[in-house]
Amino acid sequence: MSIRHGLLALLEHGPRYGSQLRTEFESRTGATWPLNVGQVYTTLGRLERDGLVGQSGEDGAGHALYAITDAGRAELRTWFEKPVDRTSPARDELAIKLAMAVGAPGVDIRAVIQSQRRHTVKAMQDYTRLKAQALAALEDTASRERDDVAWLLVLEQLIFQTEAEARWLDHCESRLIRLSATAVAPPPAPAPAPAPAPSDTASASAAVEPGHGPGAPHAPGAGTGSGGEAGGSGGRRGARAGGRGR
Repeated sequence: MSIRHGLLALLEHGPRYGSQLRTEFESRTGATWPLNVGQVYTTLGRLERDGLVGQSGEDGAGHALYAITDAGRAELRTWFEKPVDRTSPARDELAIKLAMAVGAPGVDIRAVIQSQRRHTVKAMQDYTRLKAQALAALEDTASRERDDVAWLLVLEQLIFQTEAEARWLDHCESRLIRLSATAVAPPPAPAPAPAPAPSDTASASAAVEPGHGPGAPHAPGAGTGSGGEAGGSGGRRGARAGGRGR
């Protein structure tokens, strides 16, 4: 927040003293960014050092007045015309908190997000209620007070900001859920190994007919082919011998 440029903008309307500048600054912004008198006078001292303001006597109560210089008006015009730099964003405590909560031992980051979401939604509701009051005040006033219009613009910026923060918190929670599901998902099951090819011994054993394998009982009188032939020739010799006896 540029306090120095805010004070320059107020001084462009005429000489002011420190407490008066603080009151007008807070009235214009609805005390969204409260100032203390010491901060105001410190800033005025720096502006005077830089040649942007100068002391302009005293008012009837003896307050030292400050007035904007030509250099100060040029500085103010440049500030109004130049866009606010977003390439170097201000530090955001919430973003830093969530970044540090990732992987922190003993910290439930989803609980942190849910707690912040409740606070953000409540703030958004409060800002919306204040906006309704500001609109009602503008409608009841014939002349649009400058401070009322300025306060309404600040309120609407705060509403948009809290809405965006609530959406971002929802996104953070969804992102963490997806990443958690990916981290704990079981690995894919390995492909089944191919069945082993039958060995030569198993193939040979499978080829033996039932009853003829190793250890199978032999039928009575069964023999090898050569043994059968021997038995047959013995029978023929016995038959010839019997014929000669007759």
